[in-house]
Amino acid sequence: MFNRLKEKWNIKSNFQIIVILIVFALTGSASVKFAEPVLDFLNINITTFEDFLLGKVFYYLLRIIIVFPIYQVLLILFGALFFQFKFFWGFEKKMLRKIGFKFLFKDK
Repeated sequence: MFNRLKEKWNIKSNFQIIVILIVFALTGSASVKFAEPVLDFLNINITTFEDFLLGKVFYYLLRIIIVFPIYQVLLILFGALFFQFKFFWGFEKKMLRKIGFKFLFKDK
């Protein structure tokens, strides 16, 4: 399993894979946790949408939209804290290009 990830991510050691997986886990958990104060500040909670048709669906879609940029920033920060900035910066650029933000990065 690790050999396949090492090839795909172009990394050398199993230790680096473990660090990268830890960063992904921490970032996911932290982004959801940090989104809560943002939602509170915007006064968005599930009861806000209880009168709407599909209100819960709308609430969770809105929550994902708010969590997404928080995740992107935290991924770079945690990657840098764990000395994996180069990997995560490349990962971030690749992901943002795939979802339509190619204009943010110049191609070489």
